[in-house]
Amino acid sequence: MSLRGAAGRDVNVETEATKQPSIDEEIASLALTDKEELIMNNKYKSVPVKSSEITPYSQYLSRRDFLKAAGIVTGSALFAACAPAQRATETTLPEGEAPVIPTGKMDELGDPANSFEDITNYNNYYEFSVDKEAVNPLSKDFAPAPWTVEVHGLVNNPQTYGIEDLLRKFPQEERIYRLRCVEAWSMVIPWTGFPLASLLQEVEPTSDAKFVRFETVYRPEEMPGQKNPLFPWPYQEGLRLDEAMHDLTILATGLYGQPMPNPNGAPIRLVVPWKYGFKSIKSIVKIELVAEQPSTLWNTVGPGEYGFYSNVNPERSHPRWSQASERRIGEFDRRPTLMFNGYAEQVASLYVGMDLVENY
Repeated sequence: MSLRGAAGRDVNVETEATKQPSIDEEIASLALTDKEELIMNNKYKSVPVKSSEITPYSQYLSRRDFLKAAGIVTGSALFAACAPAQRATETTLPEGEAPVIPTGKMDELGDPANSFEDITNYNNYYEFSVDKEAVNPLSKDFAPAPWTVEVHGLVNNPQTYGIEDLLRKFPQEERIYRLRCVEAWSMVIPWTGFPLASLLQEVEPTSDAKFVRFETVYRPEEMPGQKNPLFPWPYQEGLRLDEAMHDLTILATGLYGQPMPNPNGAPIRLVVPWKYGFKSIKSIVKIELVAEQPSTLWNTVGPGEYGFYSNVNPERSHPRWSQASERRIGEFDRRPTLMFNGYAEQVASLYVGMDLVENY
């Protein structure tokens, strides 16, 4: 793996931000430290996420125990068989054993990392609730199995995969990515998954395919937020084909070596670490190759606030708040936001010649 970096936020954004009417004044009044100013002066600086930035893991099985239980090959962290049907939140430890808990976790600036509890208990997932802290309890009865993903459209080899097929067919690897929410908060998350490019290569996009469209499952009986008539369900997102084929773009099937928890998008989600988190659509059931730029939920609801590209850009403010800095969950002070969330060296070439303020 050529890079360890950051990953996408939870699918939805706007309403939570409006609960903080003073955010513009708060961010505008911030004084950056000398170290932060140095980083901000180099907007294309890519800061790799240290393994020490991973959130402490105290609620689930250790990675070693999970690999053994799931039949995953160690070393390259491959799933050799189907993931356990049991939800990660229901996993229990054998009596007398305890998970290996990392200690002294710090971010790249030497600040404490956020906790694992935050990753699974602070989520934008409007299919369940507009309240971040309500998503976890409301998602407990969501059934991530059985599950299929249809890959179709402008391809030579359309496929429908069971989640067990994806786990078996595509080598799973760990990617430690930063997640930058459009609401100006962030996390660091150790995802398990595989490059989206691997799947797309198998279905063979035709020469007419220019974009990739993604769709979330529609189950209002299990996802009460989908009964909200203010949103055009099901959730849809899209990428340019070259963005989808980039090595940093993954389909994530888990985190911390566990099957993907329900509040984080079980059983499979997109992760595009250089874009705001709402681009990383959750609980995917359809992937379609198309010729024209697809509609997306947030661009449809708020086209002046949420663009199709939605690359992390500290120089392009949201109409209602600055994007120049962010709050790492679990920290009090703010930190500067890096261009492309710190992945500029890897992805800036995708946007050569583009006005990144205009094409937000």
